[in-house]
Amino acid sequence: MIEIRRAGVEDVPLLAPLFDAYRQFYHQAPDLALARRFLAERLGRDESVVFLAHTAGNGDIVGCGFTQLYQLFSSVACRPIWILCDLFVVPSCRRSGVARRLMEAAHAFARAQGAATVELDTAHTNTSAQALYDSMGYRRDLEFRHYVLTL
Repeated sequence: MIEIRRAGVEDVPLLAPLFDAYRQFYHQAPDLALARRFLAERLGRDESVVFLAHTAGNGDIVGCGFTQLYQLFSSVACRPIWILCDLFVVPSCRRSGVARRLMEAAHAFARAQGAATVELDTAHTNTSAQALYDSMGYRRDLEFRHYVLTL
């Protein structure tokens, strides 16, 4: 059985390998120490909200996936918005509804915070994620262009 819960700093040892695998999916070199440090800083400073999917039961807890959100504010709506920055499910747990459940937890959290929207970006080639987002009511923004300045 898979449980979804909000993660805290104490969950960094369970989250870090998942976060490292997520970064590798996006062609970053493996770096478990960096993953631990980054997550510990974000969670320790309340700079992000992470939902963790993990096994439940009497045995060892195994991480199955996570999603991480960051808060911004909409000047137009005068309300918070949440950026769903990361979503990752280990290959053995994919196609079992874990990603959808993580997203639903993120949506419920954002609603409870009075958010105007939950926004996300994904790679043009990540068609599996796009299908999930489409099925959950996300729509591509055709009004605004997304720009990036690499520093």
